[in-house]
Amino acid sequence: MFPEVISVFGLKISLYGILVALGVVLGYLLVLKLAKREKLNLKAVENSFFLAILFGIVGARISYAIEHPYEFRDLIDYIAIWKGGVSFYGGLIGGIVGALIGIKIFNLPIWKSADIAAPAIALAHFVGRLGCTSAGCCYGKPFPYTTSNEIGIHFTDKFPFFYIVFPKGAIAPPFTPLYPTQLMEALGNLLIFLILLTLYKKKPYYGFVFSIYLLLYGIQRFFLEFYRGVTPPIPAIGLTWNQIVSIIIVIGAAVLIVLLRKVQF
Repeated sequence: MFPEVISVFGLKISLYGILVALGVVLGYLLVLKLAKREKLNLKAVENSFFLAILFGIVGARISYAIEHPYEFRDLIDYIAIWKGGVSFYGGLIGGIVGALIGIKIFNLPIWKSADIAAPAIALAHFVGRLGCTSAGCCYGKPFPYTTSNEIGIHFTDKFPFFYIVFPKGAIAPPFTPLYPTQLMEALGNLLIFLILLTLYKKKPYYGFVFSIYLLLYGIQRFFLEFYRGVTPPIPAIGLTWNQIVSIIIVIGAAVLIVLLRKVQF
């Protein structure tokens, strides 16, 4: 709801950027805390974390560019990531690749590391989606049960029981009641984070927490896509690319849960 920038000592910084950075920092701190509990090499974990972030940024940008090629005119547009334009699934895949490279280089246990990363990803994503709300990106479809154009978040008796209207200057269409998909996903990510933290203390085997994260987020994202207004569905099948990826991730997570249990028991 605050697409304008904040000025700090003359430097203009968007609230979106601040919240995304905050999410990364909180995720980093949680990773270190859990890694210390598991008695892992903290320096190796730190290096792997930063590789995951680097590859995640590249993956998020490439994925967004593939989905929205009309927004890019030259090489500078592809590089200017500070202007926004990233895809979570691309970032997740890129981050996993970066983390695997770090795990290989620094000889970290793969599934123990994955379990450490899972709640941190959910926490960072929760805070990041609050940033999306501030910028108006990742916005929802028009909310059909009202014609109110009063700026702000409004409660209603229709699912999801609130809607949002953005001001002029936001990425989302201004003065239009929309499904609050950013906040819907933020709340979902917060719930997933709390579930993962609970499971982490009682995980039956390594890789379980990470697999549950993929399963829960994939299910959430699949259904959320029906309310998002950013990426249109593929005409032939009526699903978005993100829904197709979600289906693949959910199936993969279910297979992981079964296979890892067989391997470790």
